[in-house]
Amino acid sequence: MYKALIRPILFCFDPEKVHHFTFSLIRNISKVPGFKGLFRSMYLIKDKRLERELFGLKFKNPVGLAAGFDKDAKLYNELSNFGFGFIEIGTITPKPQEGNPKKRLFRLKEDSAIINRMGFNNGGIEEAVERLKKNSGVLIGGNIGKNKVTPNENAVDDYEICFNALFDYVDYFVVNVSSPNTPNLRALQDKEPLTQLLKALQVLNFKKDQSKPILLKIAPDLSDDQLLDIIDIVNITKIDGVIATNTTISREGLISDNKTEVGGLSGKPLTKHSTEVIRFLAEKSNKAFPIIGVGGIHSAEDALEKLEAGADLVQLYTGFIYEGPRLIKSINKTLLKKAQ
Repeated sequence: MYKALIRPILFCFDPEKVHHFTFSLIRNISKVPGFKGLFRSMYLIKDKRLERELFGLKFKNPVGLAAGFDKDAKLYNELSNFGFGFIEIGTITPKPQEGNPKKRLFRLKEDSAIINRMGFNNGGIEEAVERLKKNSGVLIGGNIGKNKVTPNENAVDDYEICFNALFDYVDYFVVNVSSPNTPNLRALQDKEPLTQLLKALQVLNFKKDQSKPILLKIAPDLSDDQLLDIIDIVNITKIDGVIATNTTISREGLISDNKTEVGGLSGKPLTKHSTEVIRFLAEKSNKAFPIIGVGGIHSAEDALEKLEAGADLVQLYTGFIYEGPRLIKSINKTLLKKAQ
């Protein structure tokens, strides 16, 4: 019903406005008695064989919602009813910021893709923390970044502020230095500044009564040498894993008229390359750390390819928008068939 009826209507309107509209719709419908149970009965699959244990956490199933969808932790409880095993909120910055000027979100229908140049628009860390206090039991990842006005030499301060504020309210952290939509942010992926940033967060982490997993989200546009540097950095800093990958600045093979819009590209054009990055990291590191695979998952087969390439978990974003919540159920059902 989603692809045949709902999606064609939603795709007639501005994508950012549709995002806010669907958030309001899901929130309000979920308040109606019986609808929470209806969603769960339609999409949620409970089975021990789907459970995954990773960096000390138990995931009900390996299919998560990637950061960027519920930036401000406004709808994670309701979205969990669609069958996600975990939800990543953010990217969150210390102070609220508007992000880049609109229009900044574009559908590439012919490519089953999206280009965004949102620019870490969010209400800031304090608002997110207040909402996370209402968690009904959802496993939450906290994706953190720096404010646009913070120079790179002071970036560590922003990440530390977010880390400390979120620590009691998320299950794991994701350090985002790979978004193409904040000026100079990707420079923090260079080996020296990235090592310093992750070491600083680990110092804070190990001062806590019980540390929490820290993962690094990387761009798909890194060279092989840069990916080898990532493996070294993970080993040096002892962080818990990598999320591969963020959006790409590549426009190779696109056919949509608006393919030249500036921003990060997600969706089907990223499917193959993100899987190649996962495979490279897994093989070159001898699977020394967990990998969460994200990028262009529009079918159960896409998810399986990433898992077989070396991912331990997968995340959806653009595929969720194009395919609807049945994609989560389809992946989990396929995994169960494979487990038989």
